[in-house]
Amino acid sequence: MKQTVASLKILFTDILKKEIPDSLNIRFRKEEKIPVVLSEEEVAAVIKAVNNLKHKVILMTIYSAGLRLSECLALTVADMDFDRNQIRIRQGKGKKDRQTVLSRTLLSEMKDYLIKFCPKIFLFEGQKGGRYSASSVQAIMKRAVKKSGIKKHATVHTLRHSFATHLLENGTDIRFIQELLGHKRLETTQIYTHISKIAFDRIKSPLDRLSL
Repeated sequence: MKQTVASLKILFTDILKKEIPDSLNIRFRKEEKIPVVLSEEEVAAVIKAVNNLKHKVILMTIYSAGLRLSECLALTVADMDFDRNQIRIRQGKGKKDRQTVLSRTLLSEMKDYLIKFCPKIFLFEGQKGGRYSASSVQAIMKRAVKKSGIKKHATVHTLRHSFATHLLENGTDIRFIQELLGHKRLETTQIYTHISKIAFDRIKSPLDRLSL
């Protein structure tokens, strides 16, 4: 439908040289796709599949703090508050600063990483300085998923979805999850209530009631 409307608009503007009729000014609702989520065991398998310390710490940081890839790569060393176990996200989506959690498990790996790589400005820097590339992280995740034998279509962003879902399943208040993720609207965060294992554990399939 969207492609048809777009084609008709081009017909009016480029070929017929006429104004687009009001009937073609249609606002389509954004499709709400249920995100792919890994189990805690699958996330562990992905992380264990990575041997390179920097690569492993990048994936651990994204999952442990629920970060977008762009937010992770924008982190500076100064954004890490090791005393309070917090990570500061500067100007995330929506141009709003926020704080998120710094995992104790990550903290141990992070200290080893800082000693070995000594980043100057950005927490994760490329070989020539500056930010580490997003495409490199995506490739790291793709290899790790394949190596761990997971068949789901899991991407770097899947780690963020998994972070939110696992917090919800472990009893974290959804409004707090909203703050950690940096969502402006609660409705955006509520998508995870539809895929939470808790919700499905409460449902019994009618097949399970049959005497077979």
